[in-house]
Amino acid sequence: MSVSRVALLCPDLMFGSKVEGALRAAGHEVTRDTAGADVVVVDLTADEFDAIALERDGLPSIGFYPHVDVDTRRRALEAGYDVVVPRSKMARETAAVVERLLQR
Repeated sequence: MSVSRVALLCPDLMFGSKVEGALRAAGHEVTRDTAGADVVVVDLTADEFDAIALERDGLPSIGFYPHVDVDTRRRALEAGYDVVVPRSKMARETAAVVERLLQR
């Protein structure tokens, strides 16, 4: 595994801290800005911005959503997100999800 710069766009401080901690533990650098990032991880339910329409600058992208919200999953895939996973999977497998995408 190589160190990657991961842009994490997650206004939920508790969940964002958990994801950030898992990424840092796996050796990744975490930022809140997409400039210079290798991959972007987005909370698709953020009220602070339109996560579905978010300009991802051609970066590999991962979106996560509540497992019951299948419409958000569908819209994110249609919008071009590379990987869309339930929030629970993001919590359990944060580093693995990111690393699988980066290895594509």
